[in-house]
Amino acid sequence: MKAINNPAESKWPQLAERSAIKQAKLMDLVNKVFYDIRKKGDKAVLKYARQFDGFSADNFTVANETIEAASQQVPEQLKQAIALAKNNIVKFHFSQKEEIVKVETSPGVVCWRESRPIEKVGIYVPGGTAPLFSTVLMLAVPAKIAGCKEIVLCTPPDKEGAIHPAILYAANLAGVTQLFAVGGIQAIGALSSGTESIPKVEKIFGPGNQYVMAAKHAAQYYGTAIDMPAGPSEVLVIVDETCRPSFVAADLLSQAEHGPDSEVVLLSDNKKVIKEINNELDIQLASLPRKEIAEKALKNSRAILFKDIGTCIRFSNVYAPEHLILAVENPVLRSREVISAGSIFLGNYSCESAGDYASGTNHTLPTSGHAKAYSGVSLDSFVKKITFQQLSEEGIASIGTAVETMAEAEELFAHKNAMALRVGEVLNLKMYENS
Repeated sequence: MKAINNPAESKWPQLAERSAIKQAKLMDLVNKVFYDIRKKGDKAVLKYARQFDGFSADNFTVANETIEAASQQVPEQLKQAIALAKNNIVKFHFSQKEEIVKVETSPGVVCWRESRPIEKVGIYVPGGTAPLFSTVLMLAVPAKIAGCKEIVLCTPPDKEGAIHPAILYAANLAGVTQLFAVGGIQAIGALSSGTESIPKVEKIFGPGNQYVMAAKHAAQYYGTAIDMPAGPSEVLVIVDETCRPSFVAADLLSQAEHGPDSEVVLLSDNKKVIKEINNELDIQLASLPRKEIAEKALKNSRAILFKDIGTCIRFSNVYAPEHLILAVENPVLRSREVISAGSIFLGNYSCESAGDYASGTNHTLPTSGHAKAYSGVSLDSFVKKITFQQLSEEGIASIGTAVETMAEAEELFAHKNAMALRVGEVLNLKMYENS
């Protein structure tokens, strides 16, 4: 990891920048793929699946029998782990259901809000170098709780067109309604436009590399919403002398092994602790099966020494990490200083892996500094909030004059008239009742 000592605050925005592919070139590619898919449908999807991923099959639709048969290939211990994770995800997301609260804003004017599910959602599950079946649970489970009728899953297959059985098993368990063996830009393009096989969805969810993230941005121009900008994974860890260096090194490597474009940042007020963590990184890295991937990510990573933990947290707020670990004294108290982060892990025992798999919180989170404005996926991500208002005769009397006055001031006389007619009727009724 690159070591940096007490950088001036003017340098912080530069240090918080993420590495990225040249956007103009990337978006040219995305637009080309999207255009082809819109014009040629399945034929274009297959063309790009072969070009980008070496896909050799003739069909990317996964049959229900294949999905159901995958259960036999998943070890019982893994099934039990998946069941525990699913149960915790259900508990946490079910608790996010809101009760309907009706508010009388003025006499006779009652307003409230209700949730309605997004009927057709697409979930993208990365699968190029690791079978991320946990992402299936994180997206399909809250979609099911929300009441989404169609849950369409796309995930990249291997060269033979096969999908890891754990992904298929998790999809079946979580309530996925359709599954397609296709990934990358072409998967997002198909979900955005629809093809002969893959339906157009109303909103796309899921993380991915920079190609997938660029494609999700483009999807919005095709009338398809997205959950958030969620690209290469990242973690920022803030430590003091109370941290466990071996734990911290493991947390850093758990993100670095995601991919060579993953972002890993270590902040501390203690030079000795940083050195101990770097030593642990060397020891643990040597035995990692994904050592080469993690090494590439670590080359672009940095360890920054600041004068105190308060300054570390202020830099973190500028960086706005996807995952933030506070391995410091009084982490709960310190967390109150955090303004921007996707998900926070408090203390030495709260490893980021817990949130990735089984604590119950959602691991689909904003990256690349987007935590300054976006939240992670929740039950709310799968619903629309519809507002209601109901006015009685008393309500017309309460706010009618104000509405007429404001409409006239904006020179919108049809607006004024819509209220004036009702005000007139209410006044006539009152006169009739009093006569």
